[in-house]
Amino acid sequence: MKFTVIGAGLAGVEAAWQIARAGYKVRLVEQKPLKRSPAHKSDDFAELVCSNSLKASRLDSAAGLLKEEMARLGSVTVPTARSCAVAAGGALAVDRNVFSKAVTEKIKSHPNIEIVYEVAMEIPADGGIVTVATGPLTEGKMSEAINALCGKCLSFYDAAAPIVTAESVDMSVVFGASRYGRGGDDDYLNCPFNKEQYENFINELVNAEGAVLHDFDVYEGCMPIEKLAKRGLDAPRFGPMKPVGLTDPSTGRRPWAAVQLRRENAEGTMYNLVGFQTNLKFGEQKRVFSMIPGLENAEFVRYGVMHRNSFLDSPRVLNFDFSLKSNPNVFFAGQITGVEGYMESAASGIMAGINAVRRAEGRGSLRLPKTTMMGALSAYISDETVKNFQPMGANFGILPPLDIKIKDKRERYAAFAQRALDDLKGAADENNN
Repeated sequence: MKFTVIGAGLAGVEAAWQIARAGYKVRLVEQKPLKRSPAHKSDDFAELVCSNSLKASRLDSAAGLLKEEMARLGSVTVPTARSCAVAAGGALAVDRNVFSKAVTEKIKSHPNIEIVYEVAMEIPADGGIVTVATGPLTEGKMSEAINALCGKCLSFYDAAAPIVTAESVDMSVVFGASRYGRGGDDDYLNCPFNKEQYENFINELVNAEGAVLHDFDVYEGCMPIEKLAKRGLDAPRFGPMKPVGLTDPSTGRRPWAAVQLRRENAEGTMYNLVGFQTNLKFGEQKRVFSMIPGLENAEFVRYGVMHRNSFLDSPRVLNFDFSLKSNPNVFFAGQITGVEGYMESAASGIMAGINAVRRAEGRGSLRLPKTTMMGALSAYISDETVKNFQPMGANFGILPPLDIKIKDKRERYAAFAQRALDDLKGAADENNN
């Protein structure tokens, strides 16, 4: 059986590594140095284009748990990162050049991996089992080929509103209701403003600091909430914050304005702020959006973003194992699948590589428990109940609730991590054997 992996970023090298360590030959196709995206500067594989931080390393964090799961499944990037770490407090940060060179050397020296330098313009029909890991800046002929294969399901910009955990919303303030009584009372939560709260909020919103955009990040097709607010004090109140059709049960009247929270997943553990796509810096989002009544202590599992980002409508086209529903011999991996972050991309590459091998061997796909971070991410990108799919990074909000309620956040996260690693053990042992 032939294996082909297109793209030697974090996801691509992980996919190729899993195939190679299973004893199979694999062609890894990489366009650098023949062509670089606007974000890339180095010719090495697994290049870190923005931050050199791989986020928290402690096990009782979502990022730390993800990395530990990856390591237990035979990751190439996690042990490499740990070997070239630089001081960064509680985070795992690396010397990005040393890291990329080390990963490149491991990939190039593996006898089962053949490196092919080529600008891929199609998904090869004769490539055997193919994993596409072309990254968030996929464009040109390759994006056309993906769109043709997947039925025009590729987005080119990520305009997403923040997402908060349901348990961090103050339910004594918000109320469940759909406008004019349409839909269920738990479909939307409503954060009611009085006039003074609204005007204070808008003042902070229009004066908050925005993120710097690169040329390849510019997004023109959607209005950021802060830009709308600059058009006039009442502009948001006649837009996404309109209170019409709502009655606050605590007052018996319509609020002056309202922010609606919409369920993000079937379990109802996460809610997104409807219409609040934004380009504010993350710290500013935390500060300003915490002024919304009921969100004073909200836990943000994802902040709003607006930037260039090619990603699939994965719940419609991908299976939980990252294979294409219409062609199970084609896998996708990396940010193009809707996972967000360096390690999340690498983790999806591990899953795609493992399952490409199992597909070739005629075995069923490896389905990790949803209680694991990797299993939860796999479930999220293939959850057909998600109607407005947006990329997601590792966070405890996507895991099923614990059987017992633990108030202390650190203890609760430690319990999530312990449960995940306990549940991962069987799958990890099977894969590594």
